[in-house]
Amino acid sequence: MLLRRVELELDHAQGCPRLRQECGSRPQRRGEDTLAAVITARTDVVGSLLRPRELLDVRDRFERGAASAAELKRAEDRAVDGCVELQEAAGVAVVTDGEMRRLSFQSGLPDAVDGFGDVPLDAYLWGDWHGDEGDRSTARPAGLGVRERLRRRRHIAAEDFTYLRARATAIPKVTLASPSLYANLWSAEHSRDAYPTLDDFLDDVAELTRDEVTELARLGCTYIQLDAPHYPLLIDPATRTFYERQGWTADRYIQRGIELDNHVMAGHPDVTFGFHLCRGNQASRWLVSGGYEPIARAVFRGVAAGRLLLEYDDERSGSFQPLDEVPDDKVVVLGLVTTKSPRRETVDELEARIREAAQHVGLERLAISPQCGFATSVLGNSLSHDDQRVKLETLARTAERVWG
Repeated sequence: MLLRRVELELDHAQGCPRLRQECGSRPQRRGEDTLAAVITARTDVVGSLLRPRELLDVRDRFERGAASAAELKRAEDRAVDGCVELQEAAGVAVVTDGEMRRLSFQSGLPDAVDGFGDVPLDAYLWGDWHGDEGDRSTARPAGLGVRERLRRRRHIAAEDFTYLRARATAIPKVTLASPSLYANLWSAEHSRDAYPTLDDFLDDVAELTRDEVTELARLGCTYIQLDAPHYPLLIDPATRTFYERQGWTADRYIQRGIELDNHVMAGHPDVTFGFHLCRGNQASRWLVSGGYEPIARAVFRGVAAGRLLLEYDDERSGSFQPLDEVPDDKVVVLGLVTTKSPRRETVDELEARIREAAQHVGLERLAISPQCGFATSVLGNSLSHDDQRVKLETLARTAERVWG
C-alpha cells in the first residue's frame, strides 16, 4: 500500500555534498563557492513564467505555417531576455529562462527526441482539473503512446542554458522532467512493439535525461531541477488508478521512480539538484489535494536532491508536519506564493509561514519560492504580468527580512 515505508539506499554525500563542505569536513574545491551559493539560496523560482503576448502570437502563426522557425526563435530570445530582466530586477537569487521555448514543462524531451510521434499539447493537459474559476475535464488524447525506440535528435536544454548563462548574473537554473512522469506517454496497446514494458521505456527516458544532465554540467550548469508532480498525484485515488493501469503499483512508482531520478542525478558533484513536487498546475487549476504524509518518508529521504521545492500556498497542501521527514542535509524551498491567482501576499504573511515551518526544519535550511510555475504550459495562469512581478518582489523582500 502507498503508506508502506519504502526504504531506499542513499549516499547522502552524493545527494547534498554542499552542506557538508560548509561544515569543513573536506577541503574546498574550485567552484564550491558557487555550489554553496546555490544550495543556500534563500529565494528560488520553480521554472515557468507568463509568456508575453508577442511570443504567443508568433508561436500561433508558426503553428499555422505563417511564421518561420527563425522568427519564432527571435521572439523566444526576446522573451527570455525579458524573463531574466524581470527576475533579476525583482531580486530573486535564482533565474530561469521562463520555459519560453516550451509548449509545456514536460515537452522538452518529446521535442528533442524522435520516437514519440505526434505529442499534442493536450497530452500534457488531460485530467479532471479543479479551481476557483470552475472545474474542467480534458480527455487524454486517443492513441497516445510511444511507437518507436527513442533516438535523441538534439539536446533538451543545453542550447537554452547557454543562452540563459550569457545573460544572467543571478544563478541560472534548468528544469527537466522526472523520468517516470513520462509514464503518461507509454501505452500497453500502442507501445509494446517498441517497448514491451513500462520499465523498458522509462529506462531509456532516464538514460536520455542523464545524458542531458551530463551535457549541462559540462557547459557549467550548477543548478538543475527535476519536476515530479506525479508523486503527489499518487495521493489521490483517481490519478493513482491511472498510473497503476500503466503497469506499476503506486509503491513501485515511488521506489523505482526515485531510483531513476537518482540515476539521473548520480555522479555530478558540481551540480546542485532541486526536486519539485506539486499537485497539478494548469490555467489556475489543480488536479489533487492532500498533505505530503503518504509519500514524505520515501520521497524526502530517498531522493538524492539537495533542494526540495514543495507546494505550500494554501490548505490543499496540508500541514508542515511532513517536513519532520526531511534529512538534515537537504534544504526545503517553501512554495508559499501562489501562482494560481492574483492575490498578493504580504511580507508579514510569508514571514509568519516561514516561522511556522521552522518548527520542523531549521531556519538555516529553509528558502522560499512560488508554489509552482506561473505558466506550466503556453496557456498560463489567471494573473497579470504585473501580479507576477509583485509576487517575485515580495519573495525577495521577505527573504531579506527573515535571513538578512
